[in-house]
Amino acid sequence: MKTITRMLADEVFEAVNDNGNKVMIDSRKVEERQSQSPTELLLSALSACASVDVVLMLKKRKKTVKDLVIETTGTRREDAPRFFTAIHCHFILTSPDANEEELSKTVQLALEKYCSVASSMKSKTTFSVAIKKT
Repeated sequence: MKTITRMLADEVFEAVNDNGNKVMIDSRKVEERQSQSPTELLLSALSACASVDVVLMLKKRKKTVKDLVIETTGTRREDAPRFFTAIHCHFILTSPDANEEELSKTVQLALEKYCSVASSMKSKTTFSVAIKKT
């Protein structure tokens, strides 16, 4: 898996994956921002990743999913590095045949076992860097 991120302006970037899919990344002040910031994208990636797993698990259990909304909030440290210290995901399911207990079990499995983003956030990741100046 690979992405290429290019600066478009001082605090605005565009990331492109191998298939050419693009996402804008905007780190300007909130009132100037036109796209999600890197940390907002992390919350979005977490909720989207978990949602995919939740929907798949519910459908395997022959449940109908009419709508699924996830409100995700994160609390960050005040000092740098301002990493997340807590994240809360509120899952709102519209389904005629799935109950809250089933949703709770699938959400727990998604966040604790299957979601790659959640697992990545809990893991010890190594970083390597290469530098080239042109």
